[in-house]
Amino acid sequence: MWPVDFYVIAGGLLLDSVAALAGHGEGLELYRSLEPIVRAGIQFVGTALVAMIVLGLLQQYGTTAVAKSRGSPIISFCIGVPILLIVGGVTSTGIIIVDSSIGAFFGIPMVVIGAAILPVATAVGFVAIGRTVASRFGSDRLSTGLFVGALLSGVSGLAFPATVGVVGVAAALGTGATVRVLFGASGTGNPNERTVPPANKI
Repeated sequence: MWPVDFYVIAGGLLLDSVAALAGHGEGLELYRSLEPIVRAGIQFVGTALVAMIVLGLLQQYGTTAVAKSRGSPIISFCIGVPILLIVGGVTSTGIIIVDSSIGAFFGIPMVVIGAAILPVATAVGFVAIGRTVASRFGSDRLSTGLFVGALLSGVSGLAFPATVGVVGVAAALGTGATVRVLFGASGTGNPNERTVPPANKI
């Protein structure tokens, strides 16, 4: 049962951070009070828009991160969970101290870092999950994965606990894959960049 606990913790940190940006927790209660169909629509449109922006602006890294998360999801998830907890903690800390005397200097950059990382990583995770699901039905295109991932995000909005779990999994998966791509960009993970043995050289 421990993976479920991780899902709830990771998703809770992500949603609490976003809600705190809207008003120190009041946004979370307001979001819960919305009709399920309204939440589903907001999550579908929001996930689709963020994913299109991420994959449009960061085509190489975004596509590679999606492929990386699909190729080794367990590794990406295991790496992403602690990083997601750290980023969520930094963001929450920034939100707490933003009203203090040092908030403008320390709090705002911490919030900005979290607001930049969490949506991008979550979008990558949703596209990876959506593409994996779509491939089971014979379609392995990136655009189909984006649509299915956004649809999965929207459907989870019908029940708030499902939203926490699904967003937590997507955020952890996307965070791990993104970090692996960024820190492994100069390694030999790309087959085109591997060193050819001397015996095979022409």
